[in-house]
Amino acid sequence: MALLPTTAQAAQTHPDPRPLTGQEIIHDPTVARLKSGGYVAYSTGGIIGARLSADGRHWDDAGNAFAEPPAWWYEYNDKADPWAPDLSYRDGRYWLYYAVSSWGSNHSAIGVATSPSGRPGTWTDHGKVFSSERTDSWNAIDPAIVRADGRLWMSFGSYWTGIRMVELDPVTGKTVPGAAVHHLATRPDAPYAVEGPYIVKHGRHYYLFASYDACCSGVNSTYKIKVGRSASATGPYVDSAGTPMLNGGGDLVLEGHGRFIGTGGQSVFRDKGKDWLAYHYYDAEDDGTPKLGLNRLSWTKDGWPKVS
Repeated sequence: MALLPTTAQAAQTHPDPRPLTGQEIIHDPTVARLKSGGYVAYSTGGIIGARLSADGRHWDDAGNAFAEPPAWWYEYNDKADPWAPDLSYRDGRYWLYYAVSSWGSNHSAIGVATSPSGRPGTWTDHGKVFSSERTDSWNAIDPAIVRADGRLWMSFGSYWTGIRMVELDPVTGKTVPGAAVHHLATRPDAPYAVEGPYIVKHGRHYYLFASYDACCSGVNSTYKIKVGRSASATGPYVDSAGTPMLNGGGDLVLEGHGRFIGTGGQSVFRDKGKDWLAYHYYDAEDDGTPKLGLNRLSWTKDGWPKVS
């Protein structure tokens, strides 16, 4: 019997981000449409760097979330350099979670601040939410908040066995005393390069987006975004083939293509009834400068996210 020729498989293609103008430089963005109108983005860099936009297309530098770093940050970083903020709105206030750490260490902490408007310069810091030490098998950075069935949860994690989750007290915004640390995603190969979780509810499932491989190396970055889903916020999360994210599973959502290298540090925000994926990429046509990427996030008939 003659063998049939193998059908060629085209490489997955990815859409380019929305064209933007103004101050596009950013890293680990969290974006929201403010109730007062317009958009804000916070990011790694500065004292939580801020950008403002009237239309989501032209962005202006808006300084920093804080005028001065809270004193407790210096315990975790001698330059008081915060990372990877997460912006959310709850109970009449905006909540800004962020991490303080140093490169290659899991002596790290996550803090929280609140604001009535969500705008830079209006934040009041409330101190430490959760921390990790060198004896822990997780790293308390890259926080992201999700509400589920009347409870409040914070996912976090980077390398050190991957993505974790703890329950928060919705009144204080801090960890519930004695809260269990749930394990959501990891990889079978050291150094377990998965980080930057973000969980969103769509339909009857929770979707865990995470950044895989290496960031922060300009055009040599290999960051990419993968996703799994679960009927419960605490997992277990699996990809579309049924592979658990605790066993290295995850469907590819977006990776580097063309000038847009190392896509990751992602978050999801809702605007006028539509979901958007926000992330950074390293611009191969601008010496690998990290810039803001925005893509519409649509959903397939079988309930999986797709960038467009």
